Amino acid sequence: MSCKKGEIKGLIGRNGSGKSTLLKIVFGTVKAESKFVRIGHAVIKTVSDGRHLINYLPQDNFLPNHISIQAIIHLFLDKQHRDLVLENAYVKSVLHLKNQQLSGGERRLIEILLIIHSNATFILLDEPFNGLSPIMKEYIIEYIKKMKANKGYIITDHNYENVIHLADKLMYLQNGYLKEISDKSELIALGYITKSTYYSVYNK
Repeated sequence: MSCKKGEIKGLIGRNGSGKSTLLKIVFGTVKAESKFVRIGHAVIKTVSDGRHLINYLPQDNFLPNHISIQAIIHLFLDKQHRDLVLENAYVKSVLHLKNQQLSGGERRLIEILLIIHSNATFILLDEPFNGLSPIMKEYIIEYIKKMKANKGYIITDHNYENVIHLADKLMYLQNGYLKEISDKSELIALGYITKSTYYSVYNK
């Protein structure tokens, strides 16, 4: 699996195929018998090796509960990136609140923005659209596209349509093997989607 700056790669596969586990292995929070991650000339063996190079959005909430959202943003981001998030129209109204006072969608939006605006060159997003309304999903999809120039993204989501519409390239994970999808109609042959689903997705 490879990814370069300015590229969004979508990781898809059936439930239980190991998509989330693969992202955790790349990030370094899950060990694997055989693993090799390289960014430029740097070989990444642990989470600390990848600091400022790789960042990971987990499925589970990671925001601390005891401080305000404004304080969390100050804690996570440097000034250059911090101001972009503090001035975000969706964030400004909840800056005074704490994590447990947010809705699931508000919380997920802030988590996504914190990861995207970190100093990392490569961003791994695991189920980023969980809890987001349709409007917010569209906002995040367009936001990631707008912000992709200086970072590389690998994204997985249980709703394949989100990934298909966002990704520049697709990778399909099955039985421990990755296949790069050169033509999206291959997803039919792989048994991932039906013909009717394929045409409904690509005729939108």
